[in-house]
Amino acid sequence: MTVIDIAPQAVSASAPTLVQLSGDIDIFTTARLRQRLISALDHSTDLLVLDVSRVTFCGAGGIGVLIGVKGRARARGVTLALRGVSPRMARLLRVTGLDRQFPTTA
Repeated sequence: MTVIDIAPQAVSASAPTLVQLSGDIDIFTTARLRQRLISALDHSTDLLVLDVSRVTFCGAGGIGVLIGVKGRARARGVTLALRGVSPRMARLLRVTGLDRQFPTTA
């Protein structure tokens, strides 16, 4: 089972909101992930950072969720960034052309 730790961590309005994801992002978890990320977006600062360092698998549905949440974030003036991108995730983003769409942070 995937653990999605949505505990937005924002110390101040200028600090980024951090969401930590872990486990598999697949057909069984995408609906819950979408709901939780939209909720996090509702409480986000200008920068919403998804820490994907503990994501073990990301399927097509997971990519779809990231694209959808990115669109919602952009409409609200929020930047969606990824942190802790593994080589496997980096390859997935590169192959799909999404590496140019998602900024990454250290």
